[in-house]
Formats: sequence, structure tokens, C-alpha cells
Amino acid sequence: MTTPQEELLPATRRALTHRIAVAQAEGRTPSLVAAVVRGGQIVWHGARTSVDGHGPDENVQYRIGSITKTFTAVLVLRLRDEGVLDLGDPLEKHLPGTGVGEATIAELLAHSGGLAAESPAPWWERTPGSLRPELADVLGEQPLLHPVGRRHHYSNPGYTLLGALVEKLRGAAWEEVLQREVLDPLGLERTATRPSAPHAGGWAVHPWADVMLAEPTEDLGRMAPAGQLWSTTGDLARFAVFLTQGDDKVLRAETVREMRTPAAPAEAADVVDGTAYGLGLQLQHRDGRLLVGHSGSLPGFLANLTIGVEDDVAAVVLTNCTSGPLLAGVGSDLVRIVAEAEPRIPEPWRPLREVDASVLELAGQWYWGTHAFALRLTPDGGFSLGPLSGQGRRSRFRANDDGSWTGLEGYYAGESLRAVRRTDGTVSHLDLGSFVFTRQPYDEGAVVPGGVDPQGWQGIG
Repeated sequence: MTTPQEELLPATRRALTHRIAVAQAEGRTPSLVAAVVRGGQIVWHGARTSVDGHGPDENVQYRIGSITKTFTAVLVLRLRDEGVLDLGDPLEKHLPGTGVGEATIAELLAHSGGLAAESPAPWWERTPGSLRPELADVLGEQPLLHPVGRRHHYSNPGYTLLGALVEKLRGAAWEEVLQREVLDPLGLERTATRPSAPHAGGWAVHPWADVMLAEPTEDLGRMAPAGQLWSTTGDLARFAVFLTQGDDKVLRAETVREMRTPAAPAEAADVVDGTAYGLGLQLQHRDGRLLVGHSGSLPGFLANLTIGVEDDVAAVVLTNCTSGPLLAGVGSDLVRIVAEAEPRIPEPWRPLREVDASVLELAGQWYWGTHAFALRLTPDGGFSLGPLSGQGRRSRFRANDDGSWTGLEGYYAGESLRAVRRTDGTVSHLDLGSFVFTRQPYDEGAVVPGGVDPQGWQGIG
């Protein structure tokens, strides 16, 4: 999968190296390793380290913390795609007796199930998982802090429940299912629940002195689906390609697109910050672009995976310190550097191979009352409908077997559109969720709700 670094221009490579060098130096971390993916290939890899003559490469393992949650979400969505469960199912339907069963599977994936952020003391990230052998030990006596479904509240125990759900429905340990259904099919040979050489050691750096303290590396036990994994920049780069394109061996492109769609209620601070959460993926609006991915941390390690889907650029950044460089900012900067220095070259325009005449007939200008809209056919066999100019409701639509169309996004998501024809077969108007779109503003020849004034359009006189 790795391609020569010369695919990026020398100035771009230097800018990337400069960014991670600043992050390692100012963040005071023992080592930092990064990779950039473009067009489905690794096109750059860089590392900075405090050890002379040694630099980690794309095969050195680091602990990736909560990026593990994205892998767990993939397993749950595989079950949904197979028809084993529905995202709207309450957890109780498949995993009874937890005490939080009214939360739906979708709400747990999006951290809106109302659960606490952490398990009861002692702090689970720095103590052995054997202290919490049962789900009840992870959830504690008061697992719910908020009304179910009302707010986004990040929850590590929520993903422990999702891991337990996978185990119950697959009849095997979470680790075994992950290996069989995700890691092996995607060729992620250096991603595992336990480290194997070469791997980095985890360190804490003193906040006021340039000295370090070794951090413990605990097996998280029941909490493993929330943060156990170790991985490399090489493997996470491959995972980023999967999260962009999908892979029918694991999840189709439509499902990974669903993962990247906001699924949790946004609070005021989230709206201001431009952040949201999908199904196992974090979303952020930064530098004018939408970024998706996930960050992770455990004592001794920080990790970040950032994908600019529209730019077709992804970045992976891993480091071995408890606190220091802000990797989300580093990851987004790496994406921005490549996207701005070497913008994506679009595919050549090509005409459609074929088009249904009855669909082509719908293309062009339509009016909802006096609002002008344009209907355009899209290369995927659907069409888009949006304001002719300025802001307003817009959506893509996919065709249904019965001749109707279904909205895919925005205000019209899930709404049905159909072309209403006269007795002679010509199109009278479009009906979109009871809205009537006509070829002329308030077309008197169409069935406009409320009718059209018989005196027609008038001036002042």
C-alpha cells in the first residue's frame, strides 16, 4: 500500500515534517510518528524522537485509546447490516438486565444514552480490568446521569456495553470477533489488544521539568471495547481508507457514510465549536472543511485519526506521552497542508451512459410558490433539488422502484417526491411531502394548494 514519498512535492513534505517537529518539541513528547494518506495510498510518513539515531516507522505500535471505539462501532453496524439488530432497538432487547436497557443501540453508539463518562473508582485506565469483572462493576450503582437520548455525553461504559452486545450476539469474545471480522479482512496485521515488538513505551512527562515517569500498561478487561487497542500509523492509514471508501468484506460505503453522519444532539458549545458525533466517529468543522475521525488517549499515549473526506486526505498521528501535543490540531493541520498545497484534482467530466427520458423531462427549473429551484440529474442515477441561487432547502434524491424518489439529506431526508402527471401523460407538478413544485410561479394549470387568484399577477394601478 505504501507509495514513494516523492508523490508529494518537496515543499509539502517539508511543511509536514515541520509541523510534526514543532508538535514534538513544543509538546515535549518522547516520540511522535505520523502518516498522510491520499487517494487510498500512504504518501508520506514522518517521525520525531528524543532518542538519537532512532525514529519509529509505520510498523511501531502505539496504544490508540478511544480510536478503539470506532472499531467496536464497525462490529455493531455489521450486525445491523446483517439484520441481526436494528439501531433503534433498546439495548434490553438483546442484552437484558443491565439497568440501562432503555437506551437504544444508536444512542450508545452516539454517546447519547445518558450514561456516566467513566466507571466507578478506581480510575479504570490506570488499574487492571480484573477489578471490574462484570458489567455491573463497570456501570456502578447509578449508571444513568442524564435522560436517555437528550444530550451528547461521552461515555466509556457505553462502549463496554456495545462490546458485550457483540459478544452476546456473536457467541464469542469481542477480541476474537474483531480479529475475524475487521482486522483480518482489512489486513491490519499490526493492530491488536496487546503489544508486540516493535512497540513504544508509555511515559508521563513532568509538567515543570524535562524528566519522565513510566506509565503502567493495564489490560482493561471489560472496558477493552472502549480503549484497549494498539496499532501503527501504517494500519490506521489503511483503516482511514476503509472509513472513507468502505469495503464490502467489512462494511459497504453506504454504511461508513452513515457512521460519518451526525447522530447525537448538539449542545450550544458544540455548535459554537463546530463539533458533532456520528456513529463511532467524531466530526469537526475546521479551516472551512469537514473532518471526521477519532482521538484517543490512555496513560502514556495519545492518538489521532483525521479524515478530510472531500479533500481525499487523511492523517494519523501517534505519540507516547500522557499529555503534551494537541494531536487533533496536528492531524487537522496535516490534512490542511496537503489539501491546500496540492488540492485534489477532480475526475474528468463524462456524460451519462444512459438516461431515462421520463427522468430527463424533470430536469430544469421549478417553483415552490415564488421560490425558484433547480432539479439536476446526478451521475449516480438520482437527482438533486436546491435553490436556484442563495441559501435554502436542498437535498439529493434516490430513485425507488415505484417511480417515486426519496430525499437523502437535510429537510427532505426520508421525504417522498413524485411527479404528478396529467391524463395525457405530461407532468403537471412535483409533489414533495405535500409541497407542490410547478414550472411557473403559482402555475394556474397545476393543483396549487389554496388555488390561484383568477385575476392573475398584477401591478399597482
